[in-house]
Amino acid sequence: MQEILELILNNQLNAARSELIKQNPVDIAHFLEEIPLEKILIIFRILPKDLAADVFTYMSSEQKQYIVENITEKEIRSILDELFLDDTVDFLEEMPANFVKKVLRSADEKTRKLLNQFLSYPENSAGSVMTIEYVDLKKEMTVQEALAHIRKTGVDKETINTCYVLAENRKLEGIVSIRKLILSDADVKLHEIMETNIIYAHTLEDQEDVADRFRKYDLLAMPVVDNENRLVGIITIDDVLDIIEEENTEDFQRMAGIEPSEKEYLKTSPIALAKHRVVWLLVLMISATLSANIIQRFEDLLQAVVLLTAFIPMLMNTGGNAGSQSATLVIRGLALGEIDKKDLFRILGKELGVGIIVGTILAGINMLRLYYLQGMSFAISATVCTSLFFTVILANVVGGALPLLAKFFRVDPAIMASPLITTIVDVVALIIYFLIATRIVII
Repeated sequence: MQEILELILNNQLNAARSELIKQNPVDIAHFLEEIPLEKILIIFRILPKDLAADVFTYMSSEQKQYIVENITEKEIRSILDELFLDDTVDFLEEMPANFVKKVLRSADEKTRKLLNQFLSYPENSAGSVMTIEYVDLKKEMTVQEALAHIRKTGVDKETINTCYVLAENRKLEGIVSIRKLILSDADVKLHEIMETNIIYAHTLEDQEDVADRFRKYDLLAMPVVDNENRLVGIITIDDVLDIIEEENTEDFQRMAGIEPSEKEYLKTSPIALAKHRVVWLLVLMISATLSANIIQRFEDLLQAVVLLTAFIPMLMNTGGNAGSQSATLVIRGLALGEIDKKDLFRILGKELGVGIIVGTILAGINMLRLYYLQGMSFAISATVCTSLFFTVILANVVGGALPLLAKFFRVDPAIMASPLITTIVDVVALIIYFLIATRIVII
């Protein structure tokens, strides 16, 4: 790619074009990220129209905006003509309103109407990520007629692997794969070979639910229907992969106590990053004052037995880590559909068992370390280890229960991850610790 850049800098555009057309569109898009914006437009303009459209799909939002702002309406229209509709919609959803208006003005009336229709679907719905570039067939067609139709129209479709059999009113009646068409006799009618048990999505359905169905049924494409079961579009696996990546990123951010952001880390300003983080940090900071209040309440006990103070961080950290482990597994199980709200008591029983086993091991090892190796009193050692045992059990149960409770109240389970669970476990661990110390040490 460096050689191509040197050719452009030396104004050898024909030679640069010859080298660029040999490259994969994704690689060209990545190459454009490494060069100044003013050079991007030169490179983009020397590419063939179809290749330029493919590269445009993989470019960053900032680069797309820069290109569209610096080319003519005729050039914009040529890009729109080459892009699949879902890619165009994705592109426009990232842009400011005034920019979208400019792009829509450049489109022909039919395209403009379709784009406005797609942009009207709720964000993160199946309708907002579908495309209309699919192959539709009639059930009265023979295999030979169907293949002829695919050859005629398939070049402009996003996928021809799966074809959709429609009635006269565009109601979805069945699906047939290109593989089955090729392997069937030429005079066989489509209604004889089409699959009528169809997995589909509704236009207003949440994209995350659609992605789950793709994973469950190992689909490459899924039809999208309206309330009257009319086919309005399809969702392809490339869009689903983007959805999965987006949803996983969002979950990771929530699990870390950060408000989700669609921008890349390096392209986000410190002020924006701070805004996404500070709310949860404030909430957790204020909630942590409960721990301080509990410590103050047992100040006399700590003054009498100062050594107890040294074990507070260990108890709180171990409890928080145990709770986070349980929560992470349950949240992941919920995301994959392996766990449901009705499994609450099974999960509580399982985490109780895990807590008892892990708590026994940790408390036992700690008892050996404190009493036999470090020579601490039996009362102190027993207090610490007994508190550790019950703290681990409690942390496991809380970590397993909170994500399910969040799901029950229709809240994202990811927010019930590390920060919140750690705060809850810290408070309860301190209460357990001081109550046990009051009974054992004082006695």
